[in-house]
Amino acid sequence: MLFEQREVNPYAEPVPVNELEVSGVYFSVTFCDREMLIPAMETLVYVGRDLESGDVAQFYFQDIDSYQRGVQYGSVSEDEQATFYIYPEEELSHVFDYERALDILMVCSMRRRGLPVE
Repeated sequence: MLFEQREVNPYAEPVPVNELEVSGVYFSVTFCDREMLIPAMETLVYVGRDLESGDVAQFYFQDIDSYQRGVQYGSVSEDEQATFYIYPEEELSHVFDYERALDILMVCSMRRRGLPVE
């Protein structure tokens, strides 16, 4: 099997906040080590901005599992489990669309194989 050839940027390209879509699926990609060889990836759903009184530039995401079960922010009952993440705008550098998350993982793969990443 041959995967499509593509140009991959060596730097992260997070989703611009003005492109986030409510109910859109995004990917949090972080690393467990300084060398950036051990990625941690989580699928998130964007549920909105400034959902609580007093919020200023706060972006809300939900874990994909609870979202697919129909759990909604603000209406979680005691017997339901859901994880919500609230990030200020300046801390969204780890949230990507699918293609950009794939780029991050491809660069990680190159680093793991000792290939130059520039």
